[in-house]
Amino acid sequence: MPTIKTPIIPTHQQFVKVNAPRELDKKAICIFAATGFFLDSDTYWKNKKVLPAASDNILDDNGFLIESKPWFQWHYKLRKISFETALEEFTTLFEQIISEQTKTHKVILPLSGGLDSRTQAVALAKLKKPVTAYSYSFKGGFSESGIGKRIAKACGFDFKEFTIESGYLWPKLEELASINQCYSDFTHPRQMAVLEEFKKMEGLFSLGHWGDVLFDRGAPEGTREEDLLDIIIKKIVKKGGMELATALWQEWELEDDFESYLRERIAGLLKKIDIENPSAKLRAFKSLYWAPRWTSVNLSVFEAAYPITVPYYDDRMCEFICTIPEEYLADRKLQIAYIKLQNPALAKITWQDHKPFNLYTFENNKTPYNLPYRIGNKLKREVMNKMGKPYIQRNWELQFLGMENDEKLQEQLFAKNLHPFISKSLLAKFYNSFKTGDAVKYSHPLSMLLTLAVWYSKHKK
Repeated sequence: MPTIKTPIIPTHQQFVKVNAPRELDKKAICIFAATGFFLDSDTYWKNKKVLPAASDNILDDNGFLIESKPWFQWHYKLRKISFETALEEFTTLFEQIISEQTKTHKVILPLSGGLDSRTQAVALAKLKKPVTAYSYSFKGGFSESGIGKRIAKACGFDFKEFTIESGYLWPKLEELASINQCYSDFTHPRQMAVLEEFKKMEGLFSLGHWGDVLFDRGAPEGTREEDLLDIIIKKIVKKGGMELATALWQEWELEDDFESYLRERIAGLLKKIDIENPSAKLRAFKSLYWAPRWTSVNLSVFEAAYPITVPYYDDRMCEFICTIPEEYLADRKLQIAYIKLQNPALAKITWQDHKPFNLYTFENNKTPYNLPYRIGNKLKREVMNKMGKPYIQRNWELQFLGMENDEKLQEQLFAKNLHPFISKSLLAKFYNSFKTGDAVKYSHPLSMLLTLAVWYSKHKK
């Protein structure tokens, strides 16, 4: 019988059949609507599941799942090591993973203003890999490319700069739906805007996803285990997500109530994680259920151009994390120390999360030291708004704001008959709330309704 072993953090969803009715899993879809990803092994259908992370799975000859057992359990078994030893081990392991994954290939490196891709840049430069780096910025937004360009120059990488234009989604909507199969909303994967430019490059991608989760504190300091459920709910449910999921739950006349169901599901998954330390337990939860079902889904967009490598996903990195004291992981200590030691020039470049400060000065990102920058940045945004050039900070602003975007959005939501899946009255309610109310709050519901509308149009037969 066929067997499939999944990695600790899978880069792909692997679908299998189970013995259940072929009907919509509306409860699972409600969670998707609230959070932006399907939970655990859920899919749109009751008879179709995704293989769990870090599991050995036995299938019958017809592709039905017979048995699934974990081969790896997230844990927190600390070794008594110094920070210097942990840093040495991280350096050796990370550079080994990068070297093995990239081999003799040319490398395509997305550079942001954060630490994950910067850490990769340090290793790639040290290993003397041939790299083409790139960054993208929103048109009318913060120039993330400015930081990326400085990092690339310091490392001697070739560099390309892309601008994400308003309304890029609409001509690419069908292609994106085919690539991610509607298992993620359509406004987050901004890399879709430059997919054709990717194809003109050469090499394989080295992607920095999930470094910020593995190499930071999992939960706020002082968190108790009994606090984790509420923290997770707050973390994964997007603004307006609970309202949308509740509306769908009621429209579909499902039993009980959505919030109770969601809390029950998450509490059950948390209970399976045998870790006492709340911070490590939350990191494990995210890595088991968030990374494979949200972060990994849109890796397929990069893969539509070239093969991908994800060093922070490597099984050895996950196993390493389980043995490192939380105090060494908290506040990005290991990555910061690695960059400072191996490439001080990169450490002196602005850290976007703490701009205008860098890795030597970021602790000054507090009053009164950051006041001049904050005041100047606010004045800049106000001037741009008065000039009719709003400061773009979020993906959805490029897709939903403006007359042309609105026409395309209405066409997708209202020109197709989505009955009985979603009523026009529910669509109109959330569309109108976005247009006349709190656009930030209702951008997520609108994005999810767009995703569900496109999915249903493809599968209603």
